[in-house]
Amino acid sequence: MKKFVIALLVVSLALMSVSAYAWAPKKNVTVIVAYKAGSGTDNTARVLSKYATEKIGKTLVIQNLEGGSGSIGWTALSHARHDGNTIGFVNLPTLCSNIVEGLGDYKIDDFVPICNHVNETSLVLVGKDSPFNTLGELVAFAKDNPGKLKASTNGMKASNHIGSELLAKSAGFTYMAIPYGGTADQLLALRQKEVDFSVAKEADIAAIMSEVKILGVFAEQRMPSLPDVPTLGELGYYDKWYGSARAIVAPKGTSKDAIEFYEAAFKAAMEDPEYIAAAEKAGVTTAYMNAEDTAKLINQQYDFCVNEVAKLWE
Repeated sequence: MKKFVIALLVVSLALMSVSAYAWAPKKNVTVIVAYKAGSGTDNTARVLSKYATEKIGKTLVIQNLEGGSGSIGWTALSHARHDGNTIGFVNLPTLCSNIVEGLGDYKIDDFVPICNHVNETSLVLVGKDSPFNTLGELVAFAKDNPGKLKASTNGMKASNHIGSELLAKSAGFTYMAIPYGGTADQLLALRQKEVDFSVAKEADIAAIMSEVKILGVFAEQRMPSLPDVPTLGELGYYDKWYGSARAIVAPKGTSKDAIEFYEAAFKAAMEDPEYIAAAEKAGVTTAYMNAEDTAKLINQQYDFCVNEVAKLWE
């Protein structure tokens, strides 16, 4: 009972802090997700939106605008009215990679950061019936059969394609990358045996864990949720953390009052014990950052794409 009272007090204080802001939306809020329904980004957005709606006081309406490795949705978000009634999720480093590659007519400063929602470590996956049971076996086959292995990706030079390249370059093998419209389609191709391996994130596979095998993680230490899966560094391959962040932003020109309101509301939602339980069940790795720190993260990811990712294709 004592724990329940403390949790209730925390939520009540959060609600009070949000209601103290001068600005608040007067109608339902459009939330642009640049990937299809059922994708990892869509799933994490919907988990958060349910609880954020309670803090914001208006319904958050997910609008899926898929295509172009996210560029269709992010173009629409950058062109949306900056009245505070349209916000959206951006995926890092894909957003930055798209900008570097010129896949959209938007720039980093066309978006105003609100907060970060998720940081997720990338995983190397094969289908449940794959002959490869270890990452060492996959790499050995790839080296003996140059270019024969096929990997599905979530788009050309998008986040999961970058992960595949980091693995291949560090392990010294070549393969064929096949881009799909997003992570959901990429993983469907893996499950249908159209390709041999994929790189994706934990939340992406939460609903299909029984259909895949996880051979390695892009982390400096083993993940608590996957203690039996080795890191790539343990095996002598890429030895740094790599993964994706999913941040919430608004179009350029959105007022400071609106940004501060959403920043507080999403923070309250992510601290809600019911949200925390739902997120853990869905495999969502919550990593709240305020607007200032999210801006730093986006800039860091942009620098990563300019200085490191570009070299993968030289």
